[in-house]
Parts: sequence; C-alpha cells; structure tokens
Amino acid sequence: MKVSPRYTSSIDPGFVPASLWTKEFLKLCQHTPGSSVLAIGLSRPDGTASVFRTMLLPASSTNDADNLLHVERTVKFLLWARSGNLVLLSGEQAPALAKVLQAIYAPGGVRAFDADFARKLFELPLTFRAVAEHDLPAESTSHLPLGRNLGGCRIGFDLGGSDRKCAAVIDGKVVFSEEVKWDPYFQPDPTYHLEGIRHSLQIAAAHLPRVDAIGGSAAGVYINNKVRVASLFRGVTDPALFEAKVKDMFLDLAKEWKVPFEVLNDGDVTALAASMSLNRNAVLGIAMGTSVAAGFVDPNGNLTNWLSELAFVPVDYRFQGPADEWSGDLGCGVQYFSQQGVGRLLPLAGIHLPGSMRLPEQLEELQKLMLAGDARALKVYEAIGVAFGYAIAHFASFYDIQCLLIMGRVTSGQGGDVIIDRARSVLADEFPELRIDLVVPSEKDKRHGQAVAAASLPPL
Repeated sequence: MKVSPRYTSSIDPGFVPASLWTKEFLKLCQHTPGSSVLAIGLSRPDGTASVFRTMLLPASSTNDADNLLHVERTVKFLLWARSGNLVLLSGEQAPALAKVLQAIYAPGGVRAFDADFARKLFELPLTFRAVAEHDLPAESTSHLPLGRNLGGCRIGFDLGGSDRKCAAVIDGKVVFSEEVKWDPYFQPDPTYHLEGIRHSLQIAAAHLPRVDAIGGSAAGVYINNKVRVASLFRGVTDPALFEAKVKDMFLDLAKEWKVPFEVLNDGDVTALAASMSLNRNAVLGIAMGTSVAAGFVDPNGNLTNWLSELAFVPVDYRFQGPADEWSGDLGCGVQYFSQQGVGRLLPLAGIHLPGSMRLPEQLEELQKLMLAGDARALKVYEAIGVAFGYAIAHFASFYDIQCLLIMGRVTSGQGGDVIIDRARSVLADEFPELRIDLVVPSEKDKRHGQAVAAASLPPL
C-alpha cells in the first residue's frame, strides 16, 4: 500500500499516517471483488464488550501482507483504546488470523509487552479465538458515575511524569493551585511517590477551612482506586514491593484523610474537564505531556471503562518508524505527541542539546527557541501538528468524537498554536467529512484544568 499525504514534515518526511493508509486500504477493499468483512470483538471479565467491524482484501499472496498489517495494527489500537482479555474474530479469514495473532501476542512474541499489560489488568491471559457471527459479544460498557460534583471544600490533584499539580476548590471556585516538579518515573522506592502526593494534598488543604473530598488524576490504569498498571510507578520493578506499597496506595491515603477519595486515569479527567467547561459531550481529551494521556466522555455524557491509553496506539505505519522505549513497538503515539516526541524531533531539526538534559528541560529549550523566532523550533512544532492532524482522523474511526480538547506542556506557548493550526489544516484538506472541533483551553486551564476536574470526582 502506497499513500501520498498532502502534508509532510521536512524533518520527519517518512511518516505514513495510519488514517490515510487505512482510508486507502478500505477504498481498495470496496472496489475489489471478493473482499470480506471482519468483526473484532473485545470482551472483559466483567461482561462488558465492544465490537469493531472492518474489511479485508481476498486472501492471496499479494494481499496477505496488507491484510495482516491492517488487522494487527487495528487490534493493537483496540487493545489500548478499549481493552479486553478475549479477542473474538468473525469472518472468512478469522481462523487463520486468530492463529497468527495468538502467536504474535504470545510470550516471546513481538507483542508480548501488550499481552502482559492485558494480563496485569484482568489477571487472565490474552486470548484470540475465531467465532461465528452469532457468537460475538453484545456491545456494552460500564458507565462511571463520577465527576461534576463541585459542592463543598475539595482537593484535586494531577500526577504527571515531570510535575504534580494540586488545587483547592470551594463550591466549584478555585481558591488555590500549585505545581511542583518531581521525577517519579524511575524511582524504585514508592515512598518517594507517597510522600510527594502527601505533600501536594497538605499544600492544598492549608488553603481550605476543611476537606470534604479528594479527587485525583494520574497516568496509568486504576480500577476501584487500585493501581493496576501505571507508568508513574514503572521504577518499582520488584513485584512484591509493588503489591505491598503501590497497589493500595490511594486506598491507604483515603484512610488517612477519612473523606471520599477517587482516582482516575489522567486522560479520563482531561475529557471530563472539557465536557464540564464546554457543556458538551462526545469529547476526546488528549494531554501531551511526559506521555500521551487520553480519555473519552461518550455522547451521553458518561465516562466509560475504556482504556484510552493512546500513547501506545499506532499512528505511523512506516516499517522503520521510531520505537517506543517501553513497549518496543514502532510508530506509536508517544513518539509523536509527548515530551519523548519532542526529544526525538529536536536533532532531526538540527537542535542538538546536551545528552544529560532531561526531556522536560529539552521542551523548555524548544519553547525558548520558539519565542526567539528560531526556524528550527517551528519545524518541530509543524511536524507534531501534521502527525496530530492525521492521528485525530484515525482516532475518529474508533471514537464517536464531536469535540477534541488538547492540553499538556507540549501544547503550551506559541508552539501549541502551530500544532493546532497544522492539525486543523490536515483535517480540513484530507478529511473534510469529519466535523470535529479542536478546543484549546487557556494557559491556566492547560496546566491546572485536570486537577480542578479531578476535585469533582467524588460525590459527598
């Protein structure tokens, strides 16, 4: 499959947009006799499930490589966007594909990281199975009745990879907000994380007459306030230590404070913040920070139990794309829409910084260069914007989006305006059928909006 994007980056010209590749592939399927439908169902142990339908070219020596690329990349996206421990395939090519995918996601396979992540989430192995159409699961999702609670004296916090934020809120009005730098990613002792969170809560509490509820936002997957898998604690590599000190950390904090306490994935809180401030639903929120945080408020205004870890979804289909240093996969969102993406693009633009400089500091240097009118800095932001525009179109194939909220450190300042302008141009010219409003909050909301929305999570 060859694609010809109308928009390219001079410093990252090899980018093959997943959205454009898929668009051309499906167009070819529609015009090729013998093409067939493939249904992909993802089921969870709690009984919730989703079904995604796509098409395949007729099986042949000339089509098999493209078919496999399309299915494997689509399944990868679904696993990180919706998640499940059981993947059911239905269609004439389903038996062969289920066998191949099971091998790809087996221990030692190229997607072993993804399979292990699913196992940690659901405590069951990731399984692929070919089934008849009538054996596909009924679509359902858990709706989380959290958020939009602003009464009383509340604390909201947001834990990122380079800083943690907190806010004190009284009856919906922010009376204090603070940001503290920290470096949690590779800390092997979870005491570092716990003391940092305690510090932020105490700072906020000092500006309230009392504390009625606490809500938190953090990178990772949290189920019933338990830490399942989180990049925030990736430095805690001892399984026994994780089980003893990390898994129930937020439950322990709730006991200390003796008030309603809720923690959600930071992406979900991003989407909730947008839905609340704009009074709109069908919102996908994306925060470009240390990683890529994402969350979804459905057309009915509900948070769902979807995973929405868009840092790991494929957005670039080139064969030698940049590798994610955690999962090892190529062309995933984190290498384009985060501080890691900035670090990758800087040398391509001719900006060479000391190797000892951390990613947040590299981003700060880029922002300074942009303010100074450096043409190289402009190229970095243009590259991010082009990739983002094509990625949004791909996201729209999996999410019912009417509004996209864009937040995070990478979008701060003049460079953020360039990212949004480029993305809007790509959408208008390449995907005119899409009607998605790109919304950028104020600078203050970009940096603290998640903490404020997090404060609204627990009902009193």
